[in-house]
Amino acid sequence: MTDLSFDDFLKVDTRVGQIVRAEPYPEARKPAIKVWVDFGPDIGEKKSSAQITKHYAPEDLPGQKVLAVVNFPPRQIGKFMSEVLVLGVPDEDGEVVLLTPDKDVPIGGRMY
Repeated sequence: MTDLSFDDFLKVDTRVGQIVRAEPYPEARKPAIKVWVDFGPDIGEKKSSAQITKHYAPEDLPGQKVLAVVNFPPRQIGKFMSEVLVLGVPDEDGEVVLLTPDKDVPIGGRMY
């Protein structure tokens, strides 16, 4: 593990967003769901491809708040351009569980 300075940590812009739309992404190499996340007026709506199919169905995701890194460059995932990195951690089987705030917080809020 490499030590990181606090200034380096602050360069990673992690925000709270709310999923407004989700669709299956069957064309992805690994099973994934396409999500559109609203980060409020300063950042707007961004999209991401998330490998979260074991714990989540697209119809259950709208309205859920998530944490995402919003300042990585966009990345092409198949035919879909992923604009943010929605954050999660693996469960005991290695399947991704989304990171979400445990209290109601405004969208666009920055993680510190």
